[in-house]
Amino acid sequence: MEEVRTGMLAKSKAGHDKGQVYVIMDTDDAYVYLADGRIRTLGRLKKKKKKHIQPIKREFDVTAADDAAIKQILKNFNKDRENQEDL
Repeated sequence: MEEVRTGMLAKSKAGHDKGQVYVIMDTDDAYVYLADGRIRTLGRLKKKKKKHIQPIKREFDVTAADDAAIKQILKNFNKDRENQEDL
């Protein structure tokens, strides 16, 4: 499995949130803790098994990030992805 680190983006591969993109806020041996800044805020992180996510090779500095910064990161990522599809 690919290495996952804090600040990377991750796409959910399983569960009711399949396809949703999150920012990895923390990791331990078996789990990652994800935020999207909207429903999954920094005060209410999503706990998901590592095997149920697909890491995205983008990293951001989230050491001092708040929910607004997380939302902005994901908004920019989605905008870039849409621009790539238009080409």
